Amino acid sequence: MTSPPPVAVLGTGTALLGAPIDNDTIGARFGADPRWIEHFIGTRTRHLGVDLDTGKVTHTLVDLATGAAEAALAAAGVTASEVDVVVLATASPDHLMPASVNLVADRLGVHGVPTLQLQSGCAGALQALDTARRMIDADRPVALVVGADSCVKHLVLDRDLARVPTTELVNYVIFGDGAGAAVLGAGEDGGTLLRTVHNRFVGLGRDPGQVIRWFGAADRDSTDQPVDEDYKAIEAGVPVLAADATAELLAETGWAADTVTHLLPPQLGGRMTTQITRGLVERFGLGAAQEISCVADTGNNGNALPLLQLHRLVGDLPVGSRAVGVAVESSKWIRTGLAVEAR
Repeated sequence: MTSPPPVAVLGTGTALLGAPIDNDTIGARFGADPRWIEHFIGTRTRHLGVDLDTGKVTHTLVDLATGAAEAALAAAGVTASEVDVVVLATASPDHLMPASVNLVADRLGVHGVPTLQLQSGCAGALQALDTARRMIDADRPVALVVGADSCVKHLVLDRDLARVPTTELVNYVIFGDGAGAAVLGAGEDGGTLLRTVHNRFVGLGRDPGQVIRWFGAADRDSTDQPVDEDYKAIEAGVPVLAADATAELLAETGWAADTVTHLLPPQLGGRMTTQITRGLVERFGLGAAQEISCVADTGNNGNALPLLQLHRLVGDLPVGSRAVGVAVESSKWIRTGLAVEAR
C-alpha cells in the first residue's frame, strides 16, 4: 500500500481534569502501599474522573475528549466549521450508542462531516492518526484526532480491596483518565510534519495480554475481574514489539539513529517505560534522543497517552528535529509507530 504524503500537525491539546491524585491518596483509598506503587508501577500521580470519597462521576469520557479537542483547535487557530473529519479512539466510550465521537462533535459544533470512532487500546490514538491522514485530501484538508479514555469506569470502587489479588489491585493504581487531541492539515511546506504512521496487527495465534470486560444487564452480577492483564506476557512482549516498530520507522524514513532528536516510547507505567527506553537506546544507538514520556505523572490513560506525548513534543520543537514514537497494545497485540519532523 502506498503511504500517503506527510501532513502538518497544526495544533495539539490535552485534558487532564481535576487535581492530580498522588500515591499516598490512592494507597490510602485502595489499601496499597505507596512505596510499592512507586517501585512496582513507577507512577507518581494520575487524574480520575470520579470523586474517590463519594464515587460520583466528575468528568465523563466525552467531557475529556471535548476539552482536549477544544484546546487543540484553539492552538491550531481552526474553528469547528473548518474541520472536515473527526476520528476518536477510545477503549472506554460513555455508551455503546450513541458513539462518543458524535457527542463530542455536537459539543464542538462540528456538523456535516465524516465522524469515526475506533475501539482500541493504547495503539488506538496512532490508528486514529493513520486513519485521519489517509482521509485528508484537497476536499478535506483538516482533520481532528482525539484519543481519550476514562479508565476508572472499569473499576469497582466499593469493593473490599484487601481481599483482591495483587494482579487486580494493580489496575486500581496504574490507570488514569485523560484525553489528547491533534489537528492535522494538508500540505508539507513547513512546520511540524507527521511523516509516517505504522499500524500492524501482530497477534495471530497469540493469547490476549489484556481483557477489559463489558458487564451489561444480562451479566451484571458476574464475578469476573473487570480488567484482566497478563503482566508477564506484557513485560516480555512489549519491548520486542517496540523494537520492531522502531526498526521499521528508521528503515522507512531512512533516518540514521544519531539524527533522531526525540524518542516517544510506549507508556505502560513509569518503571516499564524506563526499561523499554533503555533497551531502545542501547539497541539502536538513540543515546542523543530526548525521551518524551508522561505516564509517571498522568497514569496509564490508554488512548490519550500518544497524543499527550505528541503535545509535549511539538510545544517547542526546533527546526530540524526528528522524533520517532511507538505505542503497543497488548489486548490482542498491535504495534504502532509514528515519525515526526520539524522543518
